[in-house]
Amino acid sequence: MRKPMTPTELRNDIYRVLDDVLQTGIPQEIVRGSRMLLLVPAEGRRLRLEDLPRREALTCSPDEIVATSWDQEWSPES
Repeated sequence: MRKPMTPTELRNDIYRVLDDVLQTGIPQEIVRGSRMLLLVPAEGRRLRLEDLPRREALTCSPDEIVATSWDQEWSPES
C-alpha cells in the first residue's frame, strides 16, 4: 500500500495517481479529516488469499487444542 495522501495532494496530481492505480492495481488511501477513503480499480488485480504471507500461529496441532481441558484455568464464578 502506498503512503496515504490528502485530498489536496490528490487534486494536485490526480491523473498520475489514477493512471498509477489502474496500471499497478495497488490501492491509494486518501485521508479526509479522521476518515479514510480507498481508491481502487473496479476490475483487474485483486488481493487473493494466496497472495497473503503465510503465518504460523499455532505451536501445537489442532487436535491438541480440541483435547485441551480448561477446567483448571477457568471457572464460571470468576
